[in-house]
Amino acid sequence: MSDRGNCCNANNSVGGATENVCINTKKIYDSCRDKECIENLRVYLTESGQCLLDRATNVRVRSAEIVWVDSDVEPVAFNRGYYSIDLRFYFKVTVDIYTGLSRPTTVEGIAVYDKKVILFGSEGNAKTFTSKYGRGCCDVSYWQKNNLPVAQIEVIDPIVLASRVVENNDDCNCCCGETDVASVPEDICRVFDDTLVDSTDGRRLLITIGLFTIVRLERKTELIVPVVDYCIPNNECISSTDNSPCDFFDRLRFPVDEFFPPEKDNFESLDSSNDNCCCN
Repeated sequence: MSDRGNCCNANNSVGGATENVCINTKKIYDSCRDKECIENLRVYLTESGQCLLDRATNVRVRSAEIVWVDSDVEPVAFNRGYYSIDLRFYFKVTVDIYTGLSRPTTVEGIAVYDKKVILFGSEGNAKTFTSKYGRGCCDVSYWQKNNLPVAQIEVIDPIVLASRVVENNDDCNCCCGETDVASVPEDICRVFDDTLVDSTDGRRLLITIGLFTIVRLERKTELIVPVVDYCIPNNECISSTDNSPCDFFDRLRFPVDEFFPPEKDNFESLDSSNDNCCCN
């Protein structure tokens, strides 16, 4: 791009493009991916769940689900263009608790994990304001950090690898995710049907999870793109109300894979090259 001051007036087309246009989009300046094994992550149960855990004979963790990820971007001192991204993951954990010979009781809890990432996000001093927002609908932090890059986090629900229950008097200096339940945001607490508690004299539930994340730093910028044509959908919308339900069913593909599961060769083999588990 030789003429950055007048980029939108570029006339040279590329390939079969009919024209070049300027678009305002987000450019990825830096990104990273991580595969982590997080050991001994503390699970804070609801009040009723903690009562059951204190007299449980067996505990089985059913699943862990990502609820939200808080992120905060700050410049790194003495490293121009680099930024630290503080991440806080909130996991909703579903647990089956056995207290006798009867069927287990399903309870829920929350696990919190903190992580820091440093990425390159370039520099920019221009602050951007749009007509979508008025002066009364933004907080102070919005305009103070308006010129920082934006962090984008992609994460899938973690894999529960192990779990264990420890007594209050057990040494647990290795625990991760120790936090103050009162600091959990109210909108996340509303995900649970009961009040979350931090038991200081009861049993504690610890889990080990496998987590996959991708973190990106992006900035808004203008780019020249070649235009061939408008994106016009080729497929027509199918509605089940236009014909009888049986006609709609006849158009569905037969689910062969549901009756004949794929062979082992169609799955990726386990990667045993990285067996280190650690907490940041």
